This record gives sequence, structure tokens and C-alpha cells, in this order.
Amino acid sequence: MSKKPEDDTSAFDEEKLKSDKRLVMREFGHKLRKNIGKIPFSEDVTASFYCAVDSKSPAFVKAVLFGALAYFIMPIDVIPDFLAGVGFTDDASVLMAAMATVKKYVNDDHRVKARTFLKKETEIAEDA
Repeated sequence: MSKKPEDDTSAFDEEKLKSDKRLVMREFGHKLRKNIGKIPFSEDVTASFYCAVDSKSPAFVKAVLFGALAYFIMPIDVIPDFLAGVGFTDDASVLMAAMATVKKYVNDDHRVKARTFLKKETEIAEDA
């Protein structure tokens, strides 16, 4: 059985991909919960996470999204996240570029899961 072109990850550093995936799996939920209401692109970033972990997503999609999500999670980046109003603009740019690259793979199921997760987390935050 031959590989489909979208399953080719030869252009990606396999160790970096594994490292990004570990970081995202470990830290994504915490970063998102900590910043609920502060990130105007929460649904997009969460839908990207669900696409990246979807077993049906091609390998190159996972590589692109895990890289962008790892950048989102990293505390030190071009514009520090703690700067009110502008802190997430670089993260949004990286994520939007990644999503534009793989947009046909981020589907309605990923978006529904994202909305459900965010609704639940918002309700928890409001009750606290």
C-alpha cells in the first residue's frame, strides 16, 4: 500500500514534531483554560487542536498544527502573551497561517468539539 502525498512528513523534522506534540498534549488545556475570555481566536485554536489529534488528519496537517499550537503554548515568543491587547497577536498570526495552509482539514466536527469544550470551560470559569 503506497502512502498518500498528504501523509508525507519528510519535509518535517520528526523529532521536532514529536516534541511539539508532547508539549501540546501536556500544556494546551492549561494554557487555554488560563486564558479563557482573553483570546479572541479561542474557537479556531481549539478546533485546530481537535484537528491535530484526529486520527483521520493527514500527517502533514498534524505537523503544521502541532507546530503552530506549540508556538501558542510557549511562554516566550515574539510578543509576550501578558501584554494586554497585543500579547496574542503573534500567536494568532502563526495559527491563522497554519489554519490557512490546512483549512480543508479543519472540519465541522472539530469546530463543534471546540465550541462544546469552550462552553463547558466558560461555565466552569463563571462558577468559580
